[in-house]
Amino acid sequence: MVNWTFWRRRPPARMLRLRSRGEMGDAKRVDFEELAPAVETFLGQAAYLQLGYFETLTRLIRATPDLREKEALSLAAGAALVKHRAIIDVIRDRGEEPAAIMRPFQEQLDGFRRATIGARPRETMLSVHITAGMLDDFYRALAASYGETGRRVARILNVDSDRELIVDLIRATIDDDDEMRSLLSMWARRLVGDTLLVARAALRPQRLGVDDEKKVEPVFTALMAAHARRMDALGLAS
Repeated sequence: MVNWTFWRRRPPARMLRLRSRGEMGDAKRVDFEELAPAVETFLGQAAYLQLGYFETLTRLIRATPDLREKEALSLAAGAALVKHRAIIDVIRDRGEEPAAIMRPFQEQLDGFRRATIGARPRETMLSVHITAGMLDDFYRALAASYGETGRRVARILNVDSDRELIVDLIRATIDDDDEMRSLLSMWARRLVGDTLLVARAALRPQRLGVDDEKKVEPVFTALMAAHARRMDALGLAS
């Protein structure tokens, strides 16, 4: 239970609680050769993450009656589906079955998605914006390990995610509501930890030694710097 008494303005009947736990274009290029997972793991995770974002966004579309919100969510959902299908094409071009490549990561990534769905639509919108941004950045950095396959995926992930209207909705909410600003700022900080765990779990070995940590430190530093810029653009403290 979170104590919200530090808010300056709290209407007596209103209590906001976090749900219980249950763009890095300038990133430094890092040699992941010794740490990168098998290409099938890279492709399966990248493809299933985009499918998960599409599913989360379409559920939000169904849940809201507001046409402006439906439009914002549909654009982002469509972009995620386009990326998913493009990565699926990469998998098929390698002569592999997409479902078989994605299935080993379904349970883990579904769990991650459930943990990052908020109690309110704005929290979930922020979840998609923050986690998709960070993980797209991470998989772009990881892509350098896979030759032409990696370059194809990097180009796919570089395509506009069409989340600008979602960002506008979140920004309007925090501009109008000090309580939601505080809530969303705390929610975003929680998201970072869960997202970094997904990124670290993609590496091999999963328990990194001192030398391995030094290799990946520039990427994780850049991930956090890009996250801070996203938060600043929203008007939230990172």
